[in-house]
Amino acid sequence: MIVSTGWRNVQLAPVAAGAWAVAGLSTTVPVTAGWVALGSWVAAFVLLVCLVRTARRRRRSTDAARWAVVAVLALVAGAAAASHVTFALPARSDAASLGLDGGRAVTAEAVVTGKVERRADGRVTFDAVATRVSAGPETREASTDVTIRVDPVDVSGAAPLDVGAHIVARGTVRDGSPGDRAVLVLTAREVEVVESASGVVGVGGALRRGLVSAARDLPAPGSELVPGLAVGDTSLVSPELDAAMKSSSLSHLTAVSGANCALVVGIAFWMGALCGAPRGIRVAVALAALGGFVVLVTPEPSVVRAGVMAALAMLGVALGRSGHGFSLLCLAVAVLVVADPWLSTSLGFALSVAATGSLLLFARPLAKGLSRWMPRALALALAVPLAAQLACGPLLALVAPSVPLYGVIANLLAAPAAAPATIVGLLACLAAPVPLLAYGLTAIAWLPGAWIAGTAMTFAALPGGQLPWFDGLPGFATLAALGAAVGLLIGLSVRARRTRVVAGAFVAVTVGVAAGAAALAGVAGRWTIPSTWSVIACDVGQGDALLLRSMGAVALVDAGPDPTALGACLAKAGVDRIDLLVLTHFDLDHAAGADAVIDRVDMTLHGPPSSASDQDLLDRLDAAGSRIIAATAGMAGSLGEAHWRVLWPRADSRAFPSGNDASVVLDVRGGGIPASLLLGDLSASPQRALVASGSLAPPYALVKVAHHGSADQEPGIYELARPAVGVVMVGADNPFGHPRAETLAVLEGLGAKVGRTDDDGLVAVWEEGGRVMLWRERATAHDAGVGGARSPPARPRLVRALADASRREIAVGRPGGDLRRRG
Repeated sequence: MIVSTGWRNVQLAPVAAGAWAVAGLSTTVPVTAGWVALGSWVAAFVLLVCLVRTARRRRRSTDAARWAVVAVLALVAGAAAASHVTFALPARSDAASLGLDGGRAVTAEAVVTGKVERRADGRVTFDAVATRVSAGPETREASTDVTIRVDPVDVSGAAPLDVGAHIVARGTVRDGSPGDRAVLVLTAREVEVVESASGVVGVGGALRRGLVSAARDLPAPGSELVPGLAVGDTSLVSPELDAAMKSSSLSHLTAVSGANCALVVGIAFWMGALCGAPRGIRVAVALAALGGFVVLVTPEPSVVRAGVMAALAMLGVALGRSGHGFSLLCLAVAVLVVADPWLSTSLGFALSVAATGSLLLFARPLAKGLSRWMPRALALALAVPLAAQLACGPLLALVAPSVPLYGVIANLLAAPAAAPATIVGLLACLAAPVPLLAYGLTAIAWLPGAWIAGTAMTFAALPGGQLPWFDGLPGFATLAALGAAVGLLIGLSVRARRTRVVAGAFVAVTVGVAAGAAALAGVAGRWTIPSTWSVIACDVGQGDALLLRSMGAVALVDAGPDPTALGACLAKAGVDRIDLLVLTHFDLDHAAGADAVIDRVDMTLHGPPSSASDQDLLDRLDAAGSRIIAATAGMAGSLGEAHWRVLWPRADSRAFPSGNDASVVLDVRGGGIPASLLLGDLSASPQRALVASGSLAPPYALVKVAHHGSADQEPGIYELARPAVGVVMVGADNPFGHPRAETLAVLEGLGAKVGRTDDDGLVAVWEEGGRVMLWRERATAHDAGVGGARSPPARPRLVRALADASRREIAVGRPGGDLRRRG
């Protein structure tokens, strides 16, 4: 049942907000934690003393006194969260100061604490607590939160890799990002499971594996969802179905959330009522069932979080105050961020709170408003996903700047199947020790699972499913304001005409601007870039995706980290078919976006694969009709009227077998393409070897700077190349500090003009009249005084005027020459 709440029931909101804000500040800027804790404790004590003195004089409660109590509770909650971070800092600092980053090989003994999840590149990732860390002869005892990433083929041992397992991981580490619970991130080349999970955690793992085994034999894609819907196990979900679930806003159904916990608690409470048990017994039975469910689906932080929220809701039932849902949500938030301050920076936690809060506060008003145009039952069913979508959309836009247009409808159609699939799937999991019963129940759960999978695949295949949105905080603020306006437009009474008119006008203007921006980002976007381009550096975030064009033939060098971003760039450039795909190597930032082009590539040239997931990508390209060729130095070919040569890797090189230093390096020139040297992710050592090989043919008009402009460069290769333009493909605000100042200084010292996708957006290069032209999508301060705007005459005058207002095109002298003003 959806519960609305009165104003008095939101008085605990400042307590939750205060604890959340202080926890976020303390975890992201740990040096402030001690001072914040001290200040909060002192402020709470002073305010409490003042409150007691005031209460003694007046001897009765007032609204001001009640709000003062709320302020004291907020300060205490914030102080407790900051104190937690302060007391944890010494151990985290010791772990972070082990000096193990920088690629040094380490061995870590650890206990798995989080669900083992598959990533887009085929690797798996999970959280663990390291108990011992060794680097060379040095070994240290520890109790450190780590995140481990490993290819499944590199996992060994007689026991399964699951929560509670004791493992030994060997690989390299780096420090975790500020605000993350994990102090270290370990990229493992080998994980050995030395001891399986024991006790109730081990029993839960065995039951989950039984459900997965039973579902595996049923037809896909419905079978892939059954374990996820029941117990949050997504190990069977294929990359295609995962992408479809995300695109249609249904991925939350396979994540254990408060809805799953509420379902379990509700069933247990109802069964207790059927047996005639008093309310206290029913609550106890429900809480016991909740505890068992948490153990069954793995007691990782996200599940424990959902369980705590459900437990507090049951507390409200026990106290006879089940209607105070929002107050209980605020209490849950405060308790959770005090117990685990690192939740404050978790997107999953924020989404959970936003979705729950929106259902409690806004679902009923939205249903009431919708009932003016449709039957009440349908309005109530539609209000639930709509409220969740309006609340969670701005948060999701911070991660992927797009809005799913069919999400609400997809959720409305999938919702009736979610509960049966969850309940029957859970029963099948519990019945795993009796295979015949487990298979029968799993087959029943397959039916609603197949409906949900079919819904996801259908909506994902529809055109225009994702509306591109503004990036960053402006996108968050705009989408939040749009959601509020939509809510007012639907929920307000028709008598609030003025407010509804303002809200409607805001919605119309915002949607119009967003639709126009989406058009410019897609097919219409080709009107805003020079029609004469021969090289385009796509803005795909922290990764590489470079287009080359000669006489209509197109090559794509690397595919970036995100299929959506790559697809948008291809649409903007007007590219439908890829004649040559070059995968310089298989790191995520160069190959994870290949799904955007996997069915439209004629030939694929690739660096050495290093894992089963790398080979799987090549196999999928081959199955889609692409000709697969392993690149070695000396290979050559043509693209339109341009010619390309492979300069690296050498076939006989054993020093650089795979990865960055075995990146495919290309020399491309002719047919309208300026002489270009594309360096992949080579570090300084192979760059020196490349110089020594004598295969370079300087000068070069364009150099694609290696490894996103990292500091690990050989200046001599750039001095030899003498580029007129250096292109750096890099993500804004990336955690690596790319591009490094020393690398930019080398380029600028050679007189090269730098185009970087983090500042400039899409970057285009071409030759015109013997000069190299550089065009940036976004004008920036460092090019404002170089040249005036100039547009290719092929574009319409109106489009040209709009584009020239914010873009600059720079004429660069012949390779190695000086910059010259254009226009």
